[in-house]
Amino acid sequence: MTETVTQWIRQHAHRLTALDPEAPWTDLRPMADIVRDAKVVAIGASTRQAHELSTLSHRLLRLLVEELGFRSLALEGDDASRLGLDEYIRTGTGDPRALLAEARSFWQTEEILDVIRWMRSYNRHHPDDPVRFAGDVRSPRVPPARLDGLAGIERSLADDTIRWHEHTGDRIVHWGGIAHTANGDPRTVSPSSPPLTHRNAGSYLREHFGAGYVSVGLTFHHGMAPYPVPAPPAEFADEVLGGTGLDAYLLNLRADGPAAVRTWLETPTRTRLIGPHYAPERNADYHLSGGSLAGWFDTILHVHKVTPVQFLSRARS
Repeated sequence: MTETVTQWIRQHAHRLTALDPEAPWTDLRPMADIVRDAKVVAIGASTRQAHELSTLSHRLLRLLVEELGFRSLALEGDDASRLGLDEYIRTGTGDPRALLAEARSFWQTEEILDVIRWMRSYNRHHPDDPVRFAGDVRSPRVPPARLDGLAGIERSLADDTIRWHEHTGDRIVHWGGIAHTANGDPRTVSPSSPPLTHRNAGSYLREHFGAGYVSVGLTFHHGMAPYPVPAPPAEFADEVLGGTGLDAYLLNLRADGPAAVRTWLETPTRTRLIGPHYAPERNADYHLSGGSLAGWFDTILHVHKVTPVQFLSRARS
């Protein structure tokens, strides 16, 4: 079956010829048809500490905003308003490097700084049709989620995005990690003791928006992030995705395929899930499980080898 799947991926994959956010969109054009009617597109990475996955996310964000009319970014992990970043992208007030230095660690990268600078540049050139951060909109019609801990966080992430869409009508890019963005009802996050199994934000967003919620998974095979990450175990979907000989590609998981391919896509699997803490000697322990590749994602953007993000220097820009 693996050989059949690998051949199918090679035949249907759209090679990515550039990772630079400023590169032309030609290789990402297939995304336009996939997200044409989407209200929310989720960009979820298997690690937030890989340069290539971050810049590829930035490229996709720019395509969605500049070509397809998306106007809000829900960037998981911190409060853009608290940091002053929404004020910066609207008015240019503040030093974005200094503002990001007060954010949670996975926002403190040169790659995220580039995103913030691009948002400000876009707004300077489009003052009457700006891009903005999705904020916290409280509505008396929406009762607070009655869930505790991480399960409650997942529900809150989804509710915030839903309320923002209802409040603004904006098409939204929801950028985060695959543990949150995959359509997991439920999904299991490892390692943890015991493993954490519950519904995630992506499942609530799919329930609310239906086909209007498009889940994009960013995966990789091996590299540095910033610690050495060896090849995935054979039973991980990432190992098959990395067996094509392609450096980087886009794969529409809704494309037609033979029965063996559909079986592989729809069979429960594991895929990498690497946070800020990772031990290479326990490589197999770090994964997402409880669902299938086609259940979690509509599209995959796969990079074979990654390098670390660049953490913010203290020098002022």
